[in-house]
Amino acid sequence: MAYLMPSEFVTKMVDAGEAKVFMSTRDTVIRAFMAGAILALAAAFAVTINVQTGQPLAGAVLFPVGFCILYLLGFDLLTGVFTLVPLAWIDKRPGVTIKGILRNWSLVFVGNFAGALVVAVAMSIIFTFGFSTEPNAVGKAIGHIGEGRTVGYAAHGAAGMLTLFVRGVLCNWMVSTGVVGAMVSTHVSGKVMAMWMPIMVFFYMGFEHSIVNMFLFPSGLLLGGQFTLGDYFLWNELPTVLGNLVGGITFVGLTLYSTHVRTAPKLQH
Repeated sequence: MAYLMPSEFVTKMVDAGEAKVFMSTRDTVIRAFMAGAILALAAAFAVTINVQTGQPLAGAVLFPVGFCILYLLGFDLLTGVFTLVPLAWIDKRPGVTIKGILRNWSLVFVGNFAGALVVAVAMSIIFTFGFSTEPNAVGKAIGHIGEGRTVGYAAHGAAGMLTLFVRGVLCNWMVSTGVVGAMVSTHVSGKVMAMWMPIMVFFYMGFEHSIVNMFLFPSGLLLGGQFTLGDYFLWNELPTVLGNLVGGITFVGLTLYSTHVRTAPKLQH
């Protein structure tokens, strides 16, 4: 399916990172908003499947549909820009600065959060008939997810924080592999297959994804979950963001760049 060699698609990764640094504020926020919204819908879809079938694997198998849609449409997740954008700086692309990288990350974070929050409110309305009834089964499940993955970690103290961070690292190892998967083929079918596999792994394994959590936890609060906004940020979102950053750049960005870009000239001799 028109497979690109690593030396080809890793160069595309660096090019993509450079383009994102110089993208206008308007385009960056719009693309991030839509990515957050679509991924949130996919998360709601997957939880609905899990509740209705009782089979978590079914939700994990189908959750990647949202990821594939948003990347085929050219939208951006924070987890993806964590991996791609620093490569442009490492490659010494002209005009790429740490300030530019942090600007991109900040705008994408805000856009992703806004998109996920809009869907969180919309789905909460659906789950409660406009907050006029108790949450339905899916709504209650989302509330319990929020409890288990905030105060559930907090109950273990530092060990809980370490576990949360490591789950964030492993998550973006898989998710950023999916981002790269979108670049390994020039055909839609090839892109979808390459994206689908690692996203399915991350979701089924219960790893922590900062943007999925931007939907799960605000909606959990709206649906009666027994945790606070402070619990969400301290015992999930912030450690997850840090774990996602480390996982994406370490296990995907730097490894691919160091072996397929830095060593490429040697291989040509």
